[in-house]
Amino acid sequence: MAFPRVLVLDNRVFARRVLVQMLRRLGVRHVLQASDPEQALVQLHLQGGVDIVLCALTSRGLDCLDFLANAHRDGMVRAVAVCSELQPQLHRALGHMASLAGLHLLGVMREPIQLRSLQRILHRYRLTQARPVPLPPPPALPSEDEVRRGLALGEFRAWFQPQFQLCSGDVVGAEALVRWEHPARGVLLPGDFLAAVLAYDLIDQMFKQLLEQGLSLLGMLRRRNRTLTLAFNLHASQLTDSRLVEHIRQALERHGFNGSTLTFELAENGLLNCSSATQCSLMRLRLLGCSLAIDDFAVGFSSLKLLCQLPFNQIKLDGRFVQRLHRSRNRALILGTQTLARSLGMNLVIEGVSGPRVREGLLELGCETGQGFFLARPMTGHGLLQWLNESGD
Repeated sequence: MAFPRVLVLDNRVFARRVLVQMLRRLGVRHVLQASDPEQALVQLHLQGGVDIVLCALTSRGLDCLDFLANAHRDGMVRAVAVCSELQPQLHRALGHMASLAGLHLLGVMREPIQLRSLQRILHRYRLTQARPVPLPPPPALPSEDEVRRGLALGEFRAWFQPQFQLCSGDVVGAEALVRWEHPARGVLLPGDFLAAVLAYDLIDQMFKQLLEQGLSLLGMLRRRNRTLTLAFNLHASQLTDSRLVEHIRQALERHGFNGSTLTFELAENGLLNCSSATQCSLMRLRLLGCSLAIDDFAVGFSSLKLLCQLPFNQIKLDGRFVQRLHRSRNRALILGTQTLARSLGMNLVIEGVSGPRVREGLLELGCETGQGFFLARPMTGHGLLQWLNESGD
């Protein structure tokens, strides 16, 4: 039987390199490697999937579960093996599980990984694949020409989801979310195209178009004597070059806005091993007056050192933690994050406000700002202007 295709997902360079070398010693020739789930997703799309993912669940807080679930859903992975030093309770629990995130779980390898342990994992995979079934083809990434055409024709549009003061219901801002208004496939969400935009290194070009659309919308609101702050998503990799920050400064100047009008959200995991160039760009954005938010907080690598060293002034708590507020752990996490934010002089924004009970529960916990489908769904720029007019905001 042919050797399986393997993806090594671990944000520790040395540990990843050791695993790759061991796999090659065992005869595995098709080995991919990634330092984070986002990079792994791009690799899978470009290479057409793999058979096994070797995943470090707890390596510096690396959270792979969402990635594994998405990879399983898209048919890009067959099985998974965990290579981490886990707490005894977690190790026992995984030892009794047949699957993880929908994928066949081949086992848990303790660190330091032994060649014999890895050999057993590969053997178990071969036993489960005695009658191999071809992987279903993963959803095709849009081609580079298609993405470039979409950018050239202005098909990538900013949609806006309002953010609210939970107690009063007042709108205090909005998050700009990218949508591809595709002429043949309709409105596409980021999951359908963002990996392609990253793979083809077109993320800056897309962001600049969204920024221009957002600032133009703010100009329309200003003519109506209405002020609003806008939040945009950035990848930390975009800030390794100071030219993007300079572009933001010039755009603000051209439209006549202060930096305080804008917030830039960066995913927590993307800030691991933050380079000096990225730190400098973050500082320049704050010096412009822009706010900086850590997005998807508590999903990835939560570090007090990260919060204290980098010039962030907002935390966005991931919405999955507010759906079951009757659970004491979820309430404790929200209260703990709220206390942390206040002690550091940071604002806390709660994502995923999905219903009246969630909103009331958050108010009971003293939360002030939130966004979610219950409060308002993402809408086009024209839709936001109309919605604000009709709601009296």
